[in-house]
Amino acid sequence: MLKILIVILMVALVASLGSGFYYLMIDQGDKTKRRTFHSLGVRLSLAVTLLALIIYGVATGQLGHRNPWDAGPRPAAEKAAD
Repeated sequence: MLKILIVILMVALVASLGSGFYYLMIDQGDKTKRRTFHSLGVRLSLAVTLLALIIYGVATGQLGHRNPWDAGPRPAAEKAAD
């Protein structure tokens, strides 16, 4: 469930980035329109939420890493089989 929320937030970040670029191109030079600024605010809040979810996932153990060098040394018999 947590990983699905993270993926959804990442997709929303990319969509917000695209909308900000679109508003930047459409509202070029118009100082009365603040759509690009609002898009930045949405993107910032999505990024903070994503960061909080990742920190929560790591703290609770739902997210982790599976690096080969974290497993410790392997016995010689396993090394010979490779």
